[in-house]
Amino acid sequence: MKLLANYISILRILLVFTLFLTKPLSTEFFVIYVVCGLSDIFDGYIARKTQTSKLGEKLDSAADLIMLAVLFIILYGFLNLTVQIFAWIIIIVMIRVASIITVFIKYKTFAVLHTFGNKVTGFMLFLFPLMLKIFNPNIFMYVLCIIASISAVEEFIINLLSNVLQVNRKSIFSKTT
Repeated sequence: MKLLANYISILRILLVFTLFLTKPLSTEFFVIYVVCGLSDIFDGYIARKTQTSKLGEKLDSAADLIMLAVLFIILYGFLNLTVQIFAWIIIIVMIRVASIITVFIKYKTFAVLHTFGNKVTGFMLFLFPLMLKIFNPNIFMYVLCIIASISAVEEFIINLLSNVLQVNRKSIFSKTT
């Protein structure tokens, strides 16, 4: 049972790549997309109940990053991003990369923190394709960029100031994981 969360993360990675085989924003796309989102919820739930391994934490974070990259590639043509939003996304990515590099230099490992800010950002990112036909994408992108910026800076500061890797630290205001 302990490895089940890892298998679900691996399945999510494989399913995300099948999105390239579907028509963007089609029924098939959304079915696979929602299954990927549900698998993220289930692997997290199972991991918390079974105290999954360090590999499981890395797999989950890698699956999230892969899903984000694949979605950006697929949806980029549909978004008509303004130069300002595109530049903002690049800055957020640079902060995230700086945070990952900081963790690697300090702790010789790959890790993305499971802060509340990162969870909210992840949820908003998950909602984004589902909301494209309901909300103005540019307004949603501004809100998303604000939330993602705050969570990226928070994670970077935590990683810079911490003496120990705290993957499950909830926020910059909490002292322990």
